Amino acid sequence: MKRWFLLLPAACVVAIACGGDNANPAAPTATNGGGPFIFTAEMTTDNEIPHPTNAEQAAHGAVQITMRVTRDSSNAITAATADFNIQLAGLAPDTTFVGAHIHPGIAGVTGPVIVNTTLSSGTPQTVVGGTSTWTFNNITVPVATAQQLLDNPASFYFNIHTFMNPAGVARGQVRRTF
Repeated sequence: MKRWFLLLPAACVVAIACGGDNANPAAPTATNGGGPFIFTAEMTTDNEIPHPTNAEQAAHGAVQITMRVTRDSSNAITAATADFNIQLAGLAPDTTFVGAHIHPGIAGVTGPVIVNTTLSSGTPQTVVGGTSTWTFNNITVPVATAQQLLDNPASFYFNIHTFMNPAGVARGQVRRTF
């Protein structure tokens, strides 16, 4: 009997911590779609347009995009940010990366940069070995793009650009995994 009296206060603390009464209904929560939302893309040179045919033609990798959104009281997205975790392999030694972006476009179609990770020709990254991993955090995602990504992620692709392949070295269509 004494155990129940000890467990009851703990159960109340857990119930309060897990939500209970929300004093701010406009605040983003899992129930109103604030995220995080997880997207991935598996990148290969075969998906890139044009396909690289030089020393970087074996490049491949993946990106995980974690997006969080803020919503107003009518549930419309008012702001969005994303974290990018990029892993690449099959690279030529001393490959210099000059861009990593989200673009609109279904498979086989190219589009303009709409979300830039901040990796650019002004801030290039050079790989010493044949693999590389990068993380870019708190990148602003335009509100309309965030909604479109949630509605139809396959209409976007992520790719990475190198000095040797400025149009892109590896590309993958975005898909939502969570």
